[in-house]
Amino acid sequence: MIAIGASAGGSQALVKLLGDLSASYPLPILLVKHHSAREGQGTGKDMVSWLGSRIALDVQLADDKCLLSPGTVYVAPPDYHLLLNRDGSLSLSQDEPVIHARPSVDVLFESVADAAGSQATGIILTGASTDGAVGAQAIRRGDGQVMIQHPETAEVPVMPKAALKKGDSSEAMELECLTARLLDLARKEPGQ
Repeated sequence: MIAIGASAGGSQALVKLLGDLSASYPLPILLVKHHSAREGQGTGKDMVSWLGSRIALDVQLADDKCLLSPGTVYVAPPDYHLLLNRDGSLSLSQDEPVIHARPSVDVLFESVADAAGSQATGIILTGASTDGAVGAQAIRRGDGQVMIQHPETAEVPVMPKAALKKGDSSEAMELECLTARLLDLARKEPGQ
């Protein structure tokens, strides 16, 4: 299970991260992206359409009670937290914002840590918030893995730096290395 959190500058980082994954990629990907008007991709369906036109993976707006499919990116809808349930389905919530964000990376990562345990992978990309640092700790505690865009290459380094302060410097990688790790995860899937 892969969960990605991104904020300011994240749209271009997502294209670089996911652009080399084929439509047959065997893992589902959950995405919380804080939307920024200056990036010009809008929110919700606009983000799905924008990202979907730039990568081979299927990109969908996450829906409540949706069951996950391989090779699909599920984007948290505007103003809803996205959560993974233990049965592998998704839930949407309008609980209070976390660190001024709804959807929140922390909420997604904590639910993925709870539902997927050691099978969880969390990725923190560029952003201007500390959202995701606490959720990354939850994934680490569950023996999952955390990967973080190197702050020096992030358009806005606040999110990666916050996650690294609570983790291990070896988790910081260039986007190309993060993509390579995603491809490695696919090869570890049964039947790959």
